[in-house]
Amino acid sequence: MNETEWKDELAREYAARFAGADAYRRSIWRVLTADFFQPIIGPDAVVLDLGCGWGEFINQIHAARRIGMDLNPETRERLHAGVEFLEQNCAEPWALPDGELDVVFTSNFLEHLRTKDELRATLAEAHRCLKPGGRLICLGPNIKYLPGHYWDFWDHYLPLTELAMTEVLRLQGFTIERCVGRFLPYRMSGQRTWPMWIVRAFLRVPWLWWTVGRQFLVVARVAR
Repeated sequence: MNETEWKDELAREYAARFAGADAYRRSIWRVLTADFFQPIIGPDAVVLDLGCGWGEFINQIHAARRIGMDLNPETRERLHAGVEFLEQNCAEPWALPDGELDVVFTSNFLEHLRTKDELRATLAEAHRCLKPGGRLICLGPNIKYLPGHYWDFWDHYLPLTELAMTEVLRLQGFTIERCVGRFLPYRMSGQRTWPMWIVRAFLRVPWLWWTVGRQFLVVARVAR
């Protein structure tokens, strides 16, 4: 499959998987962004959303400069005015200078990379582009708590856990700031829709994460 065919399939996968839940996903991410991630991402930060999809996070975070990276060509139409778009393979050199970013954020994306070499190259680029003291925030499905269901998605390639992530991040020169094996449920927008007050309450009670959490949260820093 060439890159054009790959991008076309990616666009069709997004449409088939998320179109019906688009409004609810935006609502979920509005709460996640405002109540959990915004407090650790300052309004003066330069933020890149790696594998930004339809922009649910990057459209809603308050930051001095916002950048989305994805291979899906339809992403450009989904991003709000003022959000820059890098349409590129994240395992290839990023079109950014060294030390340009304060935060790299990625959610439910790294498992879609096809090889560990691609993951290693992506993390190396994140490390290069982050400023000293900059953060990489990673969310993703934890294979440790998802034995079969993980493979229900055609485009899942890399089975990852929070410990595998911390190990590869350290190998790429990061320092681990926070590691949570169970954070969010596997699918925040499936057949059941939750009132937003429940989502807010869930985020404020970490012991609940351990009851239904199937996604890891890893926060890493570049040395100052």
